[in-house]
Amino acid sequence: MPISPESIPLTEQENPRTEQIGSLSTADIVRLMNDEDARVAAAVRDVLPSVARAVDEIVKRIQGGGRLYYIGTGTSGRLGVLDASECPPTFGVSPDMVQAVIAGGYDACYRAVEASEDDAAAGARAIERGFTKADALVGIAASGRTPYTVGAVKYARGLGALTIAITCVPDSAIAQAVEIPVVPLVGPEVIAGSTRLKAGTAQKLVLNMLSTATMIKLGYVTGNRMSNVQTRNLKLRERAIRILKSEAGLDEEQAQLILDEAAGVLPLALVMSKSGRSKEEAQSALVESEGIISIAIDSLKLR
Repeated sequence: MPISPESIPLTEQENPRTEQIGSLSTADIVRLMNDEDARVAAAVRDVLPSVARAVDEIVKRIQGGGRLYYIGTGTSGRLGVLDASECPPTFGVSPDMVQAVIAGGYDACYRAVEASEDDAAAGARAIERGFTKADALVGIAASGRTPYTVGAVKYARGLGALTIAITCVPDSAIAQAVEIPVVPLVGPEVIAGSTRLKAGTAQKLVLNMLSTATMIKLGYVTGNRMSNVQTRNLKLRERAIRILKSEAGLDEEQAQLILDEAAGVLPLALVMSKSGRSKEEAQSALVESEGIISIAIDSLKLR
């Protein structure tokens, strides 16, 4: 008896546009993949109101002392790990502010550990130590039915924490389990069920928005510049000097001198140069402002 397409999750269905992909030339294969990828941005655009709502609620949680967690399995979990790991070097925040949990632990970051995704209780156990109702949890699951991830968000919501889902299947288990579902409908994959493709791209785009817009709203970006960037190598030091020149109106020599005086800490150098205060005063103001440069500068100007 044939299986009805309606009974198969959207991400697992066969794509009629790519059914002959195995017989195409290389040029036509990559062109067809590109055509399918072009559908992803439009699908994400359709869910921007949900993304914006999620950002605003995440910001409230972090401002109240909470943290942002991602959880997922396989590709979805790896995407969460990637986004969380990029927040400290990009925005200068503590690694504790944005954290990621992946089924199977560290090993799953570089090799498949598929069996771990079927245990709903394991998902809850993975976050129960240290996770609180003050936090936000984003469950990432392309199919929307992964027991591990669904179990985690149900546990988190039971605590009273903010719960968000990124999935590509409407009315899925995870979409129904969370407070804010984000569901970009990218349709069937080029290769049926290979959700590292369009679904993974959509999830990455949404994660980019969640973390970046959150950090912007929290004040960790000045203009469109990574003003909290950590100057741990030559490229990042050069970027910091460019930011100092642009933000504080310094020349090359002045920017290098004040960055050295600030021991390479760009936020400190910016507060010192824009407020005209000492290193010690600038450090104190940054501590009081929880690292938000604009608030630190404004507080010093009022003293």
